[in-house]
Amino acid sequence: MAFLFFKILKGYLVVLILFPLLDQRARALEVQKWAIGVLECFGIVVQVEGAFSFKGPLLIVSNHISWLDVLVLHSIGYCRFVAKSEISKWPVFGFLSKKTGMFFIERQKPRDAIKVMSQMTDALLNGEVIAVFPEGTTSDGMRLLPFHANLLQSAVSANSPIIPVCIAYKDRDSKEQSHAPTFIGEITFLKSVWITLSARPICVRVKVGGVSYCDDRSRKEWSEELYQLISGLMIAPFP
Repeated sequence: MAFLFFKILKGYLVVLILFPLLDQRARALEVQKWAIGVLECFGIVVQVEGAFSFKGPLLIVSNHISWLDVLVLHSIGYCRFVAKSEISKWPVFGFLSKKTGMFFIERQKPRDAIKVMSQMTDALLNGEVIAVFPEGTTSDGMRLLPFHANLLQSAVSANSPIIPVCIAYKDRDSKEQSHAPTFIGEITFLKSVWITLSARPICVRVKVGGVSYCDDRSRKEWSEELYQLISGLMIAPFP
């Protein structure tokens, strides 16, 4: 716990003091190093299956199990995430999320969603990499929840490719699914942190699908294809 606190404090100070002096590439590397360090505090090892390019413009579409998903993807490469506005109010992590480029959507305000979609489109047109969780909330990791196709609009507007991704948390010894990182129901963020810290060593398997293009389809049609692709990645056995 003390090591985790140190890592979080270090990240806070880097963002507060060092970020204003760094260019975008250097900031991205700092975020990646910090994510790797925090995952190490939890005893989490990340394993990637498939080709993962973080060269933009690119939209990453992933299933969503835990708040750790953001750190997992950041540990592989830097990308900007889309999240509910409540996260911006989380202690420390909210500040870090804002400073590392996360987009926040107030889901009760349709106009806000339109504004964020426009910002995401501009970011993709500028060659950035963005990650979204189209389920809109976390699941138990056993199956996919329905997708919100509107989260793909930026890729449609920017003519950006999409990479489908499946994240799975496994007990490092038994290889069975680990439910410790699952962040659903009434569990609080701090309780989730403690459960994950107390769990047996975990490995995260990140399975990467092939690049997908819109090809003049509607976002709903594209969303349906991506749902099937990620479902297939989820069902296929991990080594």
